[in-house]
Amino acid sequence: MIETKSYIAKSVELMRPSGIRKFFDLAAGMEGVISLGVGEPDFVTSWSAREAAISSLERGLTSYTANAGLLELREAIADYISSRFSVSYDAKEEIILTVGASQALDLALRAIIDPGDEVVVVEPCFVSYAPLVELAGGKTVTIEATSDQQFKLQADALRGAITSKTKALLLCSPNNPTGAQLDKADLEAIAQIVKQHDLLVIADEIYAELAYDIPHTSIASLEGMRERTILINGFSKGFAMTGWRLGFICAPVELAAAMLKIHQYAMMCASTPAQYAALEALKTGMKDVEDMKKDYRRRRNYIVQSFNDMGLDCHTPGGAFYVFPSIQSTGLTSEKFAEELLKAERVAVVPGSVFGRSGEGFIRCSYASSMEQLQEAVRRIQRFINQ
Repeated sequence: MIETKSYIAKSVELMRPSGIRKFFDLAAGMEGVISLGVGEPDFVTSWSAREAAISSLERGLTSYTANAGLLELREAIADYISSRFSVSYDAKEEIILTVGASQALDLALRAIIDPGDEVVVVEPCFVSYAPLVELAGGKTVTIEATSDQQFKLQADALRGAITSKTKALLLCSPNNPTGAQLDKADLEAIAQIVKQHDLLVIADEIYAELAYDIPHTSIASLEGMRERTILINGFSKGFAMTGWRLGFICAPVELAAAMLKIHQYAMMCASTPAQYAALEALKTGMKDVEDMKKDYRRRRNYIVQSFNDMGLDCHTPGGAFYVFPSIQSTGLTSEKFAEELLKAERVAVVPGSVFGRSGEGFIRCSYASSMEQLQEAVRRIQRFINQ
C-alpha cells in the first residue's frame, strides 16, 4: 500500500488544526448547548439583499463576473469606503472582490511575501494569520498585546519586533478575539514607525462597522499610509452575510494588480449572486447595520458587567462582537476551563490559548446571540464558577 502521508507538504503536515473548530465539534455532539463560540452574527442578511440575489438568479445572471468583480459593485464599495472611512480608491484598478475576507488575506500575503520574509502579527489574533503567513513562505514574528494595555498594540513593542527581514505588519482593528479597537492616536503612532521602516500594513478591518463608542479609523486614511496599506474588509460581519462569502481588497494599483494575478488563477471570481446581494446591501442596508450595532452594544454592556460581577475581570471591548474575560482566578488553564464548562454546564466558549500565547488565561465569548441565550449562559457560567 502506498504511504500517502509522505506526499503531504511539510508546512501542511506541521500545521495545527484550528482550535476553534475543535470546540465546535465537541459542542455539536451534545444536546442543550449554548454556544458563545460562533464568530458570526445571529442576525439574518437583510431581506432587500436576499431579494436582490434571488432576482439575479431569476434573470439568469449566473455567469462569471470580471475577475475583480462587478464594476458596479466595486464603484459602490469605492463610494462606501470614501464616505465611511475617508479613503479614496479607483474602482477599476484598486478594488478586488474576493471569496470572503479570508481569501483576501491569503491573496495579500502570497502577493508580497518572498521566502524568509517576516510579517509582524499582534497576538491574541485570529487563528489563520500565522498559518497563512507560513503557507506563503514567510515567518511570523509575534508581539504579545496584554490585558493591562487593553490588548492594544504598543508602538515600542512594534519598534522592537522589526528586523531587516520585516516586510509587513498584519493588523486587525477592531480585533478578533479581544474586541480591542485602536483609535486614531494609536494608529498614528504605529503609522510613524511603519513609514520609518518602509513597511506595508495588511489592515484587516472586517469588523469596521461594529465599532461602538468611537468611530472606526482606517489606518489607510492617515497621511502617507494609503500607498503602503492593503485594506481588507467584507460583508460577513457588519452586513450579516457570512455564508455569502464575499470580501474585498482595496490597495494601490501595483499591489492590486499583483493580487489579481493570483486571484485569476486560484479563484476566477467571487460568487455572482453574492455580488448582487452585496450591491443591494450597500444601497439600502445601512439602517439594518445600525440597528444590529445598537443591539450588539446593549449585549456587550450586559455581558461585560456580568463577567466582572462574577469575578472574571473583563475589559470593555471597543468593537467586534467578542469579550475576552480572564479566567486566571479559577486556577484552570483556558483549555481546561472551556472543556469543564462545556461538560458541566453545556456552554461552549473558545480557550484564549488558541489565539496565541498571550491568550492563555482568557476565554473568548461571542455575544452574537440573543439576550435570552446570553442571560442563560451567564447563569450557567456563574454556577460553574461557584462550584
